[in-house]
Amino acid sequence: MKLVIDANILFAALLKEGLTAELLISDKLQLFAPEFLFIEFTKYEDLILKKTHRSREEFNQFLNLLKEQINIIPKKEIVPFIDKAEAISPDPKDIVYLALAFALNANIWSNDKKLKKDQNEITVFSTEELIEKTNFLKI
Repeated sequence: MKLVIDANILFAALLKEGLTAELLISDKLQLFAPEFLFIEFTKYEDLILKKTHRSREEFNQFLNLLKEQINIIPKKEIVPFIDKAEAISPDPKDIVYLALAFALNANIWSNDKKLKKDQNEITVFSTEELIEKTNFLKI
């Protein structure tokens, strides 16, 4: 399944070990993200380390694993879809994710209820829905 991954999923995976982290490295999903995703993620590194009590080395190992799993799409491939995404986005922070979903003809993986509820052009799956849809627990 081809999915654009929202930053909130990465934060959830790092803050709480469990199915989100396992699903991130599953071969059942093809994951894509805008190029700023890892910049955003590293911007909050100190906060993440504080909340998770992980070492910087553990954080970097997780980050490197994510970089192997997630296909980064350059901004130039997303820009042509920004206006279309802006027209339906419930939040300015979600525009780039919607634009990327349009560009790739993909769904979005996000736990953002507003993104799921307040637009109806792109399907948004929560982690729980993906686990169910992919029969992840039945591996």
